[in-house]
Amino acid sequence: MEEAGIRPVSKFGQNFLIDLNLVNMIADSANLTEQDVALEVGTGTGSLTGLIAQKAGRVITVEIDQNLWQLAQEELAGFNNITFLQQDALRNKNNLNPILIDTIRQAMSEIEGARLKLVANLPYNIATPLISNLLTLDEFVPTSMTVTIQKELAERIVARPGTKDFGALSLWIQAQCNPEIVRIMSPKVFWPRPKVDSAIINIETDTAKRNRIPDLAYYHRFVRSLFIHRRKLLRGVLVSVFKNELSKQDIDTVLEGINLTGSIRAEQLAVPVIFELCERFRVLQKTKEEEAKV
Repeated sequence: MEEAGIRPVSKFGQNFLIDLNLVNMIADSANLTEQDVALEVGTGTGSLTGLIAQKAGRVITVEIDQNLWQLAQEELAGFNNITFLQQDALRNKNNLNPILIDTIRQAMSEIEGARLKLVANLPYNIATPLISNLLTLDEFVPTSMTVTIQKELAERIVARPGTKDFGALSLWIQAQCNPEIVRIMSPKVFWPRPKVDSAIINIETDTAKRNRIPDLAYYHRFVRSLFIHRRKLLRGVLVSVFKNELSKQDIDTVLEGINLTGSIRAEQLAVPVIFELCERFRVLQKTKEEEAKV
């Protein structure tokens, strides 16, 4: 980077993984084959990109920094299975960039039985929205995501009920996937050094779990709404969430139906219980909407 006259740009969340053993660990943990379309967000200098390209059928790598995008293309000119995109991977906080989606669609069409896998040293500032938004895709949800992220974020993803880290993100990912922290990393393996520890996490999508959710968008909204005021009791949160849509009696009936009464908070409930609660409210709302039409 010094030879190329390039410096890290803090606004892009650039912290480069300089321990090559860990770069190899990320590539190996993804278990890539020629059937896979590997998505990398944060190309950097292309060190991980090159390892991925040796294993995957197709690689789509995204870099927002034009200087790094140019540098990586020069470094990896010998590969013919890499698509380099110079753009933001996100259109906004809640949506992926349409150009990225079209590029994934094209790459997937070129491999019979293709599987999408996210493999990346993710920029800290987009890790949460990127992982969350990829799981909203019906057309090609990733079969796995093997990424480096902040340790704090990794702990939130794998958190168990009743802990301080358990929240909407835990519920969103654990309802569809089996996440596991592979390795904790200190700041010294990055340049420039971040102020926090990082982690390699592997998130395997569980098709059976995902297929149990009839309406992903509804479930996503529901779990996020439960933790807007995480210290409030569950009943009070639900009354606020469904204000002008459901009566307090409706809410009490649903809670009593699955023995959720008294002073309980959302953070104390296991993922299957939250899912059951969500489904009962979804069905109740749908029923009331149909009755209103009649």
